[in-house]
Amino acid sequence: MSELLEHVTIDTADNPEISVIWLHGLGADGNDFVPIVRELDLSGLPGIRFIFPHARQIPVTVNGGYVMRAWYDITGAELVRREDENGLRASQLEVEAFIAREKARGVPASRIVLAGFSQGCAMTIQAGLRHPEKLAGLLCLSGYVPLSAKLPTERSEVALNTPIFMAHGRHDNVVPVNRAEMSRDLLVSMGCQVEWHEYAMQHTVCLEEVQAMSAWLKKVLG
Repeated sequence: MSELLEHVTIDTADNPEISVIWLHGLGADGNDFVPIVRELDLSGLPGIRFIFPHARQIPVTVNGGYVMRAWYDITGAELVRREDENGLRASQLEVEAFIAREKARGVPASRIVLAGFSQGCAMTIQAGLRHPEKLAGLLCLSGYVPLSAKLPTERSEVALNTPIFMAHGRHDNVVPVNRAEMSRDLLVSMGCQVEWHEYAMQHTVCLEEVQAMSAWLKKVLG
């Protein structure tokens, strides 16, 4: 895939030294998380390039085949039965293309963060833990591990050293918290470095979570 997906880019300074690639949830687009740039307190860090790709538009089975932006098809409410492996792997290549572009711009993998919400969180894990270099971190919000049976053999060796921030709402009615807990436990059992947070919220993002993300980003990027 030679052409990058359409995307929104926000630089916090000239010649950014850090890149954050942020993946949206089902049916949204890259604009969904643009406000997070203003809400995160990242004072003291070098310039950051935030990149918000728009997923391709595809029919989504669980929504009656309605065409919307999605990283992969969802066949049912249980999320992980009959997963869209082809879609996941195709979008993984799309994410890899953004990582490659940032490296070509002079930002090393060790200064690139993958972030995502819901489906975007699943894609962050799908791509981030298979990337052959250690990334600065994976920011995983309100999602789960896709293709979980294949991850232990497909993950890259260096991925075990990539810091992972996982956050979830205890009252999430889209991705149940127990699904996220199972994902967390799988990652921990593999030896991943997971920092877990949960909040009294549904399938959304809260202020307390934004503050925790800010602290974590300063820690892994400082």
